[in-house]
Amino acid sequence: MIAMESGAGMHSGRCFCKTIRYRCGTPLYPPTLCHCESCRRVAGAHAVGWFTVGAQQLEYLRGAPHEYESSPGVWRAFCGRCGTPLTYRNAKRAGELDITICSLDAPDAIVPADHIWMQDAPAWDRPRDGLPQFPSGRGPSEP
Repeated sequence: MIAMESGAGMHSGRCFCKTIRYRCGTPLYPPTLCHCESCRRVAGAHAVGWFTVGAQQLEYLRGAPHEYESSPGVWRAFCGRCGTPLTYRNAKRAGELDITICSLDAPDAIVPADHIWMQDAPAWDRPRDGLPQFPSGRGPSEP
């Protein structure tokens, strides 16, 4: 990844065991909570919070994640030591990279704006936070 200057709008994060440390730029789109089956299984949770940055806006400061192709054209990265999910990459959005909100040092700085892939959510997972909920993705023009 490319080196970036520190400054306003930068975010930093890490995996649970502190083997991997990163910094990145600001979100390109409103962050989201994904309830798709793939995200749920990877995280072992009912939803995963994601924000999207330009692919070149992520810099690993310490360590490097393991990456695997979780489905055709989709790669997920995680810490090989503790298993923390870190990123999601989709060939259809080659210039973008999704980062898990809760791997941030300050996750309160990135607030989800909606819920996606509710059609995959367990029956008991029905958020009542007032945020928009989409059956699948946000639509053809948004991630």
